This record gives sequence, structure tokens and C-alpha cells, in this order.
Amino acid sequence: MNLSPAAQEVRFQVSATSTKLGDLKKMAKEINKNHALAMELWSTGEYYPRLLASLIIDKKLLSQELIDELTRSMDIHTFDEKNHLMEWFMANQLMKDKKTVALIQAWENSPLALQRRTYWYYQARLRWTGQTPPDNTPELLSKIEANLASEAPEVQWAMNFTAAWIGVYDEKYRNRCMLIGEKTGLYRDEMVAKGCTPSYLPAFIEIEVSKRRKA
Repeated sequence: MNLSPAAQEVRFQVSATSTKLGDLKKMAKEINKNHALAMELWSTGEYYPRLLASLIIDKKLLSQELIDELTRSMDIHTFDEKNHLMEWFMANQLMKDKKTVALIQAWENSPLALQRRTYWYYQARLRWTGQTPPDNTPELLSKIEANLASEAPEVQWAMNFTAAWIGVYDEKYRNRCMLIGEKTGLYRDEMVAKGCTPSYLPAFIEIEVSKRRKA
């Protein structure tokens, strides 16, 4: 791996930040968009340089082919790291352009699990951010019921998350969403920190609905 002097310097600065995410965002703001530097940082295979890279990539240069390459390369990371990388990439790049949003919407059956996860996370995001979701809720729930138990763990979480927010915001599907959780038992025994909402669908939906009734 031969990095340019500029990339070596930025890599050194990243290692000196004590891996604080706020510091990475500050660095990205100072660098602005720099696609070539982003690709060099990504080539290190290191988690924090890749987080910074995901902030300074030029979204205009993102194609499905390049996104596929970046997505595949995330598999070298731990489960939590690769999911966080993909979420940052989605929030800071993919959601910023209609072209890449259209790509997300086509990833339901992608061969890459992280892209399928992003498709479902996007569906959930439409609902929890208060946007008017597409008229696809019955179709989504049918697919969740049919495929949730057999999906990859990272995709399971996002599908479950989508069902959770459908259950919170769409009362006519609430019982159906809670029943999905009861039938699969997914996350039933999950332990969460105080103040955090558990992922188990009946508990998640009850807690979040209660919050909104009190607001």
C-alpha cells in the first residue's frame, strides 16, 4: 500500500484523534470533498480512516460499481464496524443525491447483505423521520414475515427495525408487527442499557407508542 504524502499525513492525524467521531467530522469539514484522498484512505483497510473517507467522498463520482466495491471491502471489519461504516456512508453520501437514493431503493434483492440492510434501513428511516412513506407497507410486511428468520443478521436487524416503526406509526398494522416479534422471538432476550429501547418488536412498539402519547 503506497499512500501519497498527503494521505499519510491525514492517516497520522486520524490516529492522533483518539478515534473521536466528532474529531473525524471536524477533519472532514476542513478537508471538504476530496475523492482521491478518500479512496487512498479507504485503501488502508483501517476502520477510522474509512469513516473519514466516507465523509469526504465526492458523491457525484459514486456509481453502482464503485459502491459494490466499497461494500464488499467492508467485510474485513467486525460486525458492528461494517454496519456503522455502511450507516455513515448512507447518511453522509447515499442519502444526499437522488441518483444514489434510487440505487438504495433497488437493493432489496442485492447479493450484498450490507446493501440489503441499507434498503430496509431506508424504509425504516422514511417512517421514523416523519416523511410520507411510499404505499408499500403491506408488501414490506409480507416480505418481512416470509424472510426475516432466514436473512443475514445485519439484514434481520434492519427488517425488524422497519417493522418496528411501521408498528409505531401505522396503528392498523400495529398488532401484526408485534405478532412478527412474538412468532420469531427475535431479540426477545436482548439486554439494553437503561433508557434505550429494546429491539424486540412488542416491547419496542409499546415503548415508542407510549412516548408519543405522553408528548
